[in-house]
This record gives sequence, structure tokens and C-alpha cells, in this order.
Amino acid sequence: QVQLVESGGGLVQPGGSLRLSCAASGSIFSSRAMGWYRQAPGKQRELVAQITNYGGVTNYADSVKGRFTISRDNAKNTVYLQMNSLKPEDTAVYYCTVRILATSGSLNDYWGQGTQVTVSS
Repeated sequence: QVQLVESGGGLVQPGGSLRLSCAASGSIFSSRAMGWYRQAPGKQRELVAQITNYGGVTNYADSVKGRFTISRDNAKNTVYLQMNSLKPEDTAVYYCTVRILATSGSLNDYWGQGTQVTVSS
């Protein structure tokens, strides 16, 4: 079994920063692509950022380019999202997703439980 545990959400003022973490654990052979999505109330879930296996390629939503940075630590099977210059419109539940090759040989996408980020004065 594989589990993803997120941390780092919270309440922050506009212009502030937060760092989200998502750690995968369990029967992991290797982690592949990793990403962060978010879902605001009344809106569809949207991609925020993605990063390839060894961090060589990253992709960001236009709305967060220049403010957010995705990174990963393969030794820890962990993905991070550094969020700077936060805006009220960044308020949402943030979900991590990781494509994992399990020791059983199965390849699946796993999702974290979600962490609330609220940007408000």
C-alpha cells in the first residue's frame, strides 16, 4: 500500500509565503511524476505545478508562474510547493499527486488528502 501525507497549509496574509510538503510512504519502488492541484469553492480542480522524475522539467499554471516553485526529494519520496507572494485568489484546498511504481510492479497515481490554504487579511 502507498499513502501520501500533506502538510504545510494554513492561513496567511496577502503577500506572504507558505511551503507545502507531500510525503509518500509504503511499498514504493520509485516515484515518477509529481504534481500539485488545487480546488477553490465552486470551482473545478486545476493543475498548479508538475515536476518530472528527476526534476528536469517543471510546468506551472500561468496564474502561479514566477510565484510558486515545485521541487522534489527523491530519496524521501517527497514533493514540495513553495508559494510566495500569495494572493487571495490562491485560496483553495491543495492536493498533491504522485505516480508511483510499487514494489509489486504496479504503476498508479496516488492523491494526498488535501490541505487548506487561505490567503486573507
